Amino acid sequence: MDEPKSQVKPFDISKWLVWEAFQRVKKNKGAAGVDGVTIEEFERDRDANLYKIWNRMSSGSYFPPPVRAVEIPKYYSRGFAKSYRLWPSVIDLDRQATT
Repeated sequence: MDEPKSQVKPFDISKWLVWEAFQRVKKNKGAAGVDGVTIEEFERDRDANLYKIWNRMSSGSYFPPPVRAVEIPKYYSRGFAKSYRLWPSVIDLDRQATT
């Protein structure tokens, strides 16, 4: 007979910690990332979205989505150069605030 699988997650991450991280992201008015999801859209299904973040992080299966990059021209003494401003998605902002 097979042994029952353990319900313990490999990483001990508190659901409360994920909630507090989301509150910080919301307070800072995090911008939409490459996925286009705003804080308002994220909040429409907030509990399920936060659970998904917690579950993936605590099981070790979380992989961050791509970031949105915006090119910013910069002038230096030797001419112009390109610089980039990177925006992670709201989901990744929450994950970053958790860790």
